[in-house]
Amino acid sequence: MSKTLLLAAILIGFLIAANGLGLWMWFEPGAVEIESDGLIALAGGSLAALALGIGLMRLVYWSHRKGYDEPERDGDA
Repeated sequence: MSKTLLLAAILIGFLIAANGLGLWMWFEPGAVEIESDGLIALAGGSLAALALGIGLMRLVYWSHRKGYDEPERDGDA
């Protein structure tokens, strides 16, 4: 078995395990209720995390387009 197939099998196994654990944790608590304040906080935190991720990725692409990621050249003064 090649290293690539072994790595893919391991990563797929991790993905299946993470999904299984997530589903188990989603349905396990049963009667836990989140009040409206909790839902608002959950939505606000999710939107803030999404906005931060989008903003940081935009900065990465902007920096790459402007050439700020290129190494400094010596002797081209």
